[in-house]
Amino acid sequence: MNLVIVESPAKGKTIEKFLGPDYRVLSSYGHVRDLPEGEFGVDIKNDFKPKYIIIPRARKNIQLLKKASKEAREVILATDEDREGEAIAFHLAEVLNLDREKGGKKSNSPSGKEKPTIQRVTFNEITKPAIEKAFKTPRQIDINLVFSQQTRRILDRIVGYKLSPFLWRKVARGLSAGRVQSVTVRFVVEREREIKNFIPEEYWTIEALLNGKGTGEGKNGFKAILAKKDGENIPKLGIKTKKEADKIIRDLKKAEYKVIKINKKEIKRNPFPPFATSTLQQEAWQRFRFPAKMTMRIAQQLYEKGHITYHRTDSLNLSDLSLFSAKKFIIGEYGKEYWAGFLRRFKSKGRVQEAHEAIRPTYSEKAPEKLKIQAKLDDNQYRLYDLIWRRFIASQMAQAIFDSTIVEIEAKNYIFRTTGQILKFDGFLKIYPIKYTEAELPQLKVNEILELIKLIPSQHFTQPPPRYTEATLIKVLEENGIGRPSTYAPILSTIQERNYVAKDESKRFYPTEIGLRVNDILVNNFSKIVDIGFTAKMEENLDRIASAKENWVKVLKDFYDPFSENLKKRNKEVSKKDFSTETTSEICPECKSPLVIRISKYGRFYGCSAFPKCKYKRDIPQSLGIKCPKCKDGEIIKKGLKNKKFFYGCSNYPKCDFALWDKPTGETCPKCNSALLARNKWGKIYCSNKDCEYNAKYFRKNQEK
Repeated sequence: MNLVIVESPAKGKTIEKFLGPDYRVLSSYGHVRDLPEGEFGVDIKNDFKPKYIIIPRARKNIQLLKKASKEAREVILATDEDREGEAIAFHLAEVLNLDREKGGKKSNSPSGKEKPTIQRVTFNEITKPAIEKAFKTPRQIDINLVFSQQTRRILDRIVGYKLSPFLWRKVARGLSAGRVQSVTVRFVVEREREIKNFIPEEYWTIEALLNGKGTGEGKNGFKAILAKKDGENIPKLGIKTKKEADKIIRDLKKAEYKVIKINKKEIKRNPFPPFATSTLQQEAWQRFRFPAKMTMRIAQQLYEKGHITYHRTDSLNLSDLSLFSAKKFIIGEYGKEYWAGFLRRFKSKGRVQEAHEAIRPTYSEKAPEKLKIQAKLDDNQYRLYDLIWRRFIASQMAQAIFDSTIVEIEAKNYIFRTTGQILKFDGFLKIYPIKYTEAELPQLKVNEILELIKLIPSQHFTQPPPRYTEATLIKVLEENGIGRPSTYAPILSTIQERNYVAKDESKRFYPTEIGLRVNDILVNNFSKIVDIGFTAKMEENLDRIASAKENWVKVLKDFYDPFSENLKKRNKEVSKKDFSTETTSEICPECKSPLVIRISKYGRFYGCSAFPKCKYKRDIPQSLGIKCPKCKDGEIIKKGLKNKKFFYGCSNYPKCDFALWDKPTGETCPKCNSALLARNKWGKIYCSNKDCEYNAKYFRKNQEK
């Protein structure tokens, strides 16, 4: 019997279908070893040697795997193909006492009994051809990938373990720092300050509503915007005041409007490339408002069931087999004119694993509607699969073609411009619709004199940059080389769980008070840790370690030595006074000392200035900026209880008794239209009215668990 070990039972069940009776498939349930939680766990002096322990939750399962491995002829480690998967394979080999140096060769133990041989297999998709190919071409564990993952883990432990006590002394106990998360918080903080400091500028635009004389166009006319004056383009902020706009309008009222240029051309629009991890997370947020964590959870389910290729990738590479499969499907389903006419390939930007593939369906012919019925996909699985399938198929389809017309109209020394656009051939837009505008212009001729119906001046003000959404924050991380495909979702989850950032009613990120303070402390004292370029360079070093171009110990030493020196210096400079406080006029009800405002990782609270002699404290309610759905007058505030739990209630209590355990979203239920929607601990959205049919599916699912 051969033993195959994967990370998850769901993946194991799918693989088992393609293997014969000689194979037994078991799961590791993720990582099996890690650095200890209660101690630093890294021997700095001994070349950063990590102290690994078996994760407590994995101990029982490890005993099962040990027993199964002793009974097996071969142990095949089939964990994921990224560096996390390689690290899991390495640690499994260690805890199961497998000889990874003799992968594929017969190995004997000192007792003379034959030990099972070890094989490492990887695959990009869970299909029968891919599994068969992987099992025919096993390899040894890639120790460089393991070193890369190990270096990342040690770096994060150094920053978290060494820097957190500094934050405790400087800000509040219980805080923690993260190497990549701190940079992400910095993006949010800097954007918030950019918005706060933004000064709007006034500007005006002028449109002319025109009509072709004698063309039978009626009095509706068409609009053209003022674009040039004296042959020079008018910049966006070129007309700054109403006075300037009025002067131009006076100049133009009695002008003759003549068509001087008509430019007609075909515009071809190429399809988008297939998804990589970051673009899938961005598009799923834009279309469905799926948080990155939710997108990755659903993609994991689709991958493990064999419906899509591996979902943690930065590559846009596509296999020849998938390209020919898409070609066959497109021609058969939509006609030859809808195929691109060639196998369209895409080049990835930046540092990528080109051996990996983009995210695509495993079978082109499995259209979403068909697969939903066959595989019993739930609504969210169907929506994400539909998005992935359409994006991939569209990537191999013909261009969309538009007929574009640009008309320039002269009036004295001014030029107006109008644009028309009509879709001529939909191409890839047939299955992957995107927003575009169609505008049809009347039949005009050069030198034609037009009738002015009216001039329309419009006042505008420049707008500040918007707060980041999940999509735009992931995009800026990717653009700056921060994080990797497997880390975007955990990064966003971590900074929210630590209460460094939160989401407003529009689901956009803003920094909390504790987030602002922690960011400022780190920027002022550990500028390298939150430096965007430095963090991106470290990600490059991790990739260089993975490709055997850099020594992992050297990378850690080059980081640790200056970091340690700076930490010693900063710790000496930090005052030994109590945490940052604000004075108040209130008196402690227990010892009559003045109350002060302190800050913790959960937010601001009242505490006694006589602490630690007097431990009185009182929560300061935090408003969510959401109107109470019951009284329509008060605001929803977050309140703390003595057992450290929180609930959300109306600020008008006891006049209004509305209260919820789960955090409200500010939205109304689409079914009963009267209850507030709230997020539960599983990350789902449900109606606070438990009798509402909106909840039926949610409650049924949880009863089945």
